[in-house]
Amino acid sequence: MELIIALISGALGGNAAGGLVKKIDQGTLINSISGIVGGGLGGTILGMLGAPEMAGAAGEAGGLDIGAIIGQVAAGGAGGGVVLAIVSALRGMLAK
Repeated sequence: MELIIALISGALGGNAAGGLVKKIDQGTLINSISGIVGGGLGGTILGMLGAPEMAGAAGEAGGLDIGAIIGQVAAGGAGGGVVLAIVSALRGMLAK
């Protein structure tokens, strides 16, 4: 469940980053795919950095307490925006 939350929030974060920063906008499909990848990576990295309760790996409710959900949404959204920026930079370099 935590991975699904991270993937969905990553897709939303990628599209939000593309909407806010027009320079990195790659269209809805690429924004979403980049966001999904970044969301998955963001949630995984959050767990590896020693924040398992925010990554959803701890808690009496199977990791679905409000803190875990907020952590997954934040990590997924941020990861989605970062991966979109990287994809945009790579596409810009390849286009030259």
